[in-house]
Amino acid sequence: MKMEYEYNLSQDQKLALTQEMKLSIKVLQMSANELREFIDNEFSENPVLEIKEDYTDNTQDSNKELDKYDYKEMIKYLEFDNYGAQSYGSYDDEVSPFNFISEKKSLKEYLHEQLADIEEDSFVKEIADYIIECLDNRGYLEISIDEIARELKISSSCVEKALEVVQELEPYGIGARDLKECLKLELIHLGLINIILEGIVDDYLEDLANNKYKNIADRFNISQREAQRYGDIIKKLEPKPSSGFYTGEDVKFIMPDAEIRNIQGEYYIIMNDKLLPSLSINNVYKQVINSGEKSDTSKYVKEKLDKALFLIKSIDQRRSTLYKVLEKVLEKQMEFFDRGLNLLKPMTLKDISEEIDMHESTVSRAIKDKYILTTFGTIKIKDLFSTGVASKESSEDISVVKIKNRIKELIYSENKIKPLSDQFICDELNKEDMNISRRTVAKYREEVGIKSSCKRKRL
Repeated sequence: MKMEYEYNLSQDQKLALTQEMKLSIKVLQMSANELREFIDNEFSENPVLEIKEDYTDNTQDSNKELDKYDYKEMIKYLEFDNYGAQSYGSYDDEVSPFNFISEKKSLKEYLHEQLADIEEDSFVKEIADYIIECLDNRGYLEISIDEIARELKISSSCVEKALEVVQELEPYGIGARDLKECLKLELIHLGLINIILEGIVDDYLEDLANNKYKNIADRFNISQREAQRYGDIIKKLEPKPSSGFYTGEDVKFIMPDAEIRNIQGEYYIIMNDKLLPSLSINNVYKQVINSGEKSDTSKYVKEKLDKALFLIKSIDQRRSTLYKVLEKVLEKQMEFFDRGLNLLKPMTLKDISEEIDMHESTVSRAIKDKYILTTFGTIKIKDLFSTGVASKESSEDISVVKIKNRIKELIYSENKIKPLSDQFICDELNKEDMNISRRTVAKYREEVGIKSSCKRKRL
């Protein structure tokens, strides 16, 4: 039998998404509570890690030392003393022993488990894993396909294919970019989709919410009874795919990652470093590595050591990235920190990402579920970002937050027997140089949780 050897060239596509990169992304988008829990879990599983926590009260000693330094040097002595002040619960809440029976499974864990079991190209599954980590607390994908493609240095078509895989997973509607796509995905998976249901989702959700079935019936040439039947199908769908899964939202206390404090007319960013324990490497295991011995023990220790170092590096990077973002936020929103919410300027993720030379998605993850302590209380960083509406008379755009606040003011002061219509509010805002349409007023009103005029009316 004659044996021959040949050289064959083949082109394989692989995603260079290292474990270090995955961990860095995961840590960056964690809230303070989630990260604390994650560190505790890693500590229990990794003997190489050491935790040091300092709970001693150094406030009095720090205050004595302040007089010796100028205000720029003062920052290193400041205590972060008010975090957790904003409570979402009480110590008096009844605690059931059943709360401790089993650990909650998160939505992302459930999705990763499903993905591991399906037959699909490993390259596509790697991208799908990345997409799952990008989902928000609702189960929606807020980051664009193009942005993910740029981050991973792959084509948009590859990301599209991976997203299709994610959207095939349960719960139905997962990975949708918006509410309409979520509802349509659910209808497709339930085998209910048709041209009328799709049309209602695309163009008549507002009429459906207000039970205006006549508009729907006229558009699709059906009876109002049929329109209501279609509406009932849509109303039974789940607009939030993550419902029923643990997403980290049931946190009792908010723990700000930083404080922005005014000291003698100058603002400083004070990172809440006491929020997390200090991590280090156990010296005993360092000696095992340094001995140069090649054994199963040293191999095990090296793996655990690498993992511990990756974690420490990722936590430091999370802090550094958040600090850079906050520096630019402070620079752009100085008037807000001086005088309050009505002075909030339009500011987008893109504005910040361009100035600090980072991806928009990196900025988005850096501020996700994170809070800062300010003169005006504890504020979610994401709330400081908003788009703007063009002003008729000024060259500067008007913040959407300011417009929403003005809408709330007008509605709260209205005559409840004859509430203000969206058109009237629109006219008033236009008089005040807020150039928006009636439809936009309705949209902003709904976003701040205020009902329509007919539902606000009191007899």
